[in-house]
Amino acid sequence: MTRNPEPRRTAPFTSKRCTVNDTGPLVMVKNVAPDELEVGADNLTIGETVCLARNPRQRRAGLHEGAIARMRNSVALKHRLIADRQPIYGVTTGFGDSCIRQISPDKVIELQRNLVRYHLNGSGPDAAAEVVRATMLIRANCLARGYSSVRPEVVRLLLDCLNADVLPVIPERGSVGASGDLVPLCYLANMLTGAGEVRFRGTLWPAERALAEAGLRPIVLQAKEALALINGTSFMSGFAVLAAADATELAAAADVCTALAVEALLGNRGHFEAVIHTQKPHPGQLRSAARIRALLAGSQLCRDQPQVLAENPELGDQGYVQLTHPIQDRYSIRCAPHVTGVLLDTLDWVRPWLHTEINSTNDNPLFDVDTQSVYNGGNFYGGHVGQAMDSLKVAVASVGDLLDRQLALIVDEKFNRGLTPNLIPRFADDDYQAGLHHGFKGMQLACSALTAEALKLAAPATVFSRSTEAHNQDKVSMGTIAARDARTIVELVQNITAIHLAALCQAVELRGHERLGRGTLAAFRAVRKRVAFLDADRRSDTDIAALVELIRSGELRRVSIEEV
Repeated sequence: MTRNPEPRRTAPFTSKRCTVNDTGPLVMVKNVAPDELEVGADNLTIGETVCLARNPRQRRAGLHEGAIARMRNSVALKHRLIADRQPIYGVTTGFGDSCIRQISPDKVIELQRNLVRYHLNGSGPDAAAEVVRATMLIRANCLARGYSSVRPEVVRLLLDCLNADVLPVIPERGSVGASGDLVPLCYLANMLTGAGEVRFRGTLWPAERALAEAGLRPIVLQAKEALALINGTSFMSGFAVLAAADATELAAAADVCTALAVEALLGNRGHFEAVIHTQKPHPGQLRSAARIRALLAGSQLCRDQPQVLAENPELGDQGYVQLTHPIQDRYSIRCAPHVTGVLLDTLDWVRPWLHTEINSTNDNPLFDVDTQSVYNGGNFYGGHVGQAMDSLKVAVASVGDLLDRQLALIVDEKFNRGLTPNLIPRFADDDYQAGLHHGFKGMQLACSALTAEALKLAAPATVFSRSTEAHNQDKVSMGTIAARDARTIVELVQNITAIHLAALCQAVELRGHERLGRGTLAAFRAVRKRVAFLDADRRSDTDIAALVELIRSGELRRVSIEEV
């Protein structure tokens, strides 16, 4: 049994403290205890989802007691309507435009079995384990709300698989984001029946054997249950919550990089004064400028506006004078809060949207016990996730471009204000090593390539709706493609940021890192625990990976912004 190996991702999240940095109360999780996370209580947070997806041993998930009663009542309503021989979409009728074909009650189980079979046509790389875990948790949470007419036993098995880390192998491609993530989620449903392949204990297993090894038994999906499992937005939401969490750390890292760039370039700290930004008070811009000011507190490498004026020659009675210090820095420095602030503000509305999505009932049809009725609608449509991810990826790509532009200034001896070309160590002219080393030349080239790729992927996916399934699904969200693109752009910008961070620490060490501000010095020390000063040309891919993990884990933010 062979499959393409799981695609290489950035280093896994390994922090022992499960912490997700968000400014809103919806998603803050710190020091999560190893108790059971209740599913179906309408309060699953992005932070809890990310922590469980990346640290599966820290917390187990179980069904909320109220959810069990709701689910059983919904199932009872479904059976009553089936017994009345009422046509129910996807239960006693075919799917999509086949909803005009009604079947007898004795065929309902076989109909669900076939629904899974004919959607097993995914392609592309397999989704990362953290995405699969997030998907499983979110799908269980949505079904446990009690409107989908799924037995508690089905959701329990899904959570048991999650807790045992039995993960379905899910190809990434194949969803148009309406009717939900049909193709990817059918691999999840297939696993619950004991079919297909899973990842378990680090290798591929037949699902039935892995379930048995974990002490679990597969289940026969009954009326509506396969449809409920696959007819939702949980796969795109799995990508989305992880991308949003990582983008939050990138915004903090971008402010750290900007502060270090100001010092490396002997720049003007006055660009971040509160009086400027309160005149254009976008919350994210205000927050970014304030963080940069705080990071630079105590710095002896950058200057305030009065210092810039004082160090320049006076014009006096002369008609012209050449200033030794520019009155203002280039846009990639001076306007950084206006770029990173857009990402922060985007995250402030993306997170509530995702919180709503992962606590919603997003399949069809829905069974309402209060009215004893079944309702047909389109909650499987991924429009909000798609719009959120298309917007997030543009904001993240723009931050990546900002940092790439800053790096170009830092390594270029024409613009870096006396630093060495490409930040090479300083060698005497008669030193044998002189002329042999090229410092960050290759790193800047790689950073440029990563930036170009991120910008290319930033085009919106949601505008590319296609009419599918005999014009029944004639307007689709493309939310899953948008979410996957957002994931990829986030990963690219994590690497851009890591390269820039390494270069900045090289630059300030050449300047004299003991003169850094309090926050930037803390960031410098965190970097130097992982990456040494570049005293000669060496391979740098392992340095990049180490700094990606520093950013992604939240440690860079904690030591430089939160703790200083």
